[in-house]
Amino acid sequence: MFKQLKEDIQAVFARDPAARNTLEVLLTYPGIHALIIHRVAHQLWQKEFKGTARGISTFNRFLTGIEIHPGAKIGKRFFIDHGMGVVIGETAEIGDDVTLYHGVTLGGTTWNKGKRHPTLEDGVVVGAGAKILGPFIVGKNAKIGSNAVVTKAVPDNATAVGNPARYILKDYKEQPASLSLDDSRRMNYAKSLGFQPYAAVPNASDPVMDGFRILLDHMQKTDQRLQDICTSLSQVNPEFCMQRQKPLSKDDQAIIEEIKRECDLSTCSNERAFKK
Repeated sequence: MFKQLKEDIQAVFARDPAARNTLEVLLTYPGIHALIIHRVAHQLWQKEFKGTARGISTFNRFLTGIEIHPGAKIGKRFFIDHGMGVVIGETAEIGDDVTLYHGVTLGGTTWNKGKRHPTLEDGVVVGAGAKILGPFIVGKNAKIGSNAVVTKAVPDNATAVGNPARYILKDYKEQPASLSLDDSRRMNYAKSLGFQPYAAVPNASDPVMDGFRILLDHMQKTDQRLQDICTSLSQVNPEFCMQRQKPLSKDDQAIIEEIKRECDLSTCSNERAFKK
């Protein structure tokens, strides 16, 4: 129990640069309080003291603003930063080295019994306000962007953004920066976990916008090729690319005249109705 608590506190120092000392973390971090109380409630839940476990879970929500069902399974070095508004459902499963920010929901989409909440594998980071809904798996080291709504499985090492969530799998390069020894140590540890604060990936663009850019580039290239073809053919026949309008047939003219009469009648009717 104490060894697990020590690992949880070390995870706070590794992922939160605002943490200064162990006493401060133990006294002022609601994520640590919620995790300690949940581990007690979960033990009682497994031993069939379900009413007592739910009572402790309710007290946990009142004290920390974090609601964790006592049936939820949580791994090692779990970190909830800020924590207010976090909801974790009964059949949710959370692996090791997972990070959640405030306002995150691990919820379900059905009233049926059985598995109905998501499974977060090792190293997952979920940004503030994200909603992960349904009995699917979020792969290892995946990142869920702030306010994303995820309703289907997320591959390993992917970043999910938007509503509904879209996946970014493109690699990115971090910008080099001068760091202190403590910051460098924390960054190296975070990198080993696949951690990224608030699940915000640097230099990662929206895949939908990338698709539009590709389509626009392709359209421009196609237009240029057609123009080059017209230019080449016009050297052989100058009238090839000239726009020529065919004269209207009698039937076409009759249709146009009929449309004009209908428009005139409609305009007159509107004017009379307006005068009345």
